[in-house]
Amino acid sequence: MENWDEVKTAYQVARMGTVSGAADVLGVHHATVIRHIDAIEARLGVKLFQRHARGYTPTEAGEDLLRVAQATEDQFNQLVGRMKGRGDDVSGELVVTSLSSLAPLIVPVLSAFQRLHPDLIVRYLTGDRLFRLEYGEAHVAIRAGSAPDQPDNVVQPFMRQEVGLYASNSYLEQHGRPAGIEDFPNHYFVSTDDENSRAPFSKWLRETVPVERITFRCTNNFCIREAVLSGAGIGFMARWEAARDPNLVEVIEPLPEWFGNLWLVTHVDLHRTTKVQAFLSYLKEQSKDWQT
Repeated sequence: MENWDEVKTAYQVARMGTVSGAADVLGVHHATVIRHIDAIEARLGVKLFQRHARGYTPTEAGEDLLRVAQATEDQFNQLVGRMKGRGDDVSGELVVTSLSSLAPLIVPVLSAFQRLHPDLIVRYLTGDRLFRLEYGEAHVAIRAGSAPDQPDNVVQPFMRQEVGLYASNSYLEQHGRPAGIEDFPNHYFVSTDDENSRAPFSKWLRETVPVERITFRCTNNFCIREAVLSGAGIGFMARWEAARDPNLVEVIEPLPEWFGNLWLVTHVDLHRTTKVQAFLSYLKEQSKDWQT
């Protein structure tokens, strides 16, 4: 439809039953109403109203337009109400996305934030796929690697994630502790099954350790952690995560080239909303206590 004003006019005429009634609701002259009705009927090639002395009665086509326009107006009014509510308080849905490996850090923060705002519904989406903020798939994304460069996104540095090489006590009892990097060919390693992984520590391991010594390969960080704990080999883990398990031992001093950056990403249209700003502030404050 080229002219939505004509649809609104026809809807009000069908609802009110008279040109004068529609003109009052729309705040326009009655001649404008008549011109809109004539124009839309000419464009559609169908009569929307039967004219008579008492006013305008919708034809079958006019009744169809009335039903569709009524549903559209109701949906629009509901949308406006939700948008106003979201702008004034912390309610409705909050959608946050990150790598699943960050769940032990993010979930407690989301849970505590929800307790502070009982009207909030939290959706926490994890996975390797980049959820598209420009399509409204998430309010806040926590992303790893190089700084995201998608247009219309607000990107803030969040934290530097330190990783280290760990082995379980059972592995060390059986194979001993590496004397250094030069001793790696004498040990077994756990790593990702993705040979194209761009994670700095994964690339370093592929370049440093003989491929035949990477004997246990996994599709995600959770499986890598379980494999290391089971004694399958030495593997990379986030230092904050490894520090929680006394069964894990850091086998060598970490190298800075292993570390990666985390970024907070929001879409420019939602960045300044009360809900997003409240969560970002809360997340930054809570993350000060994280062990990295």
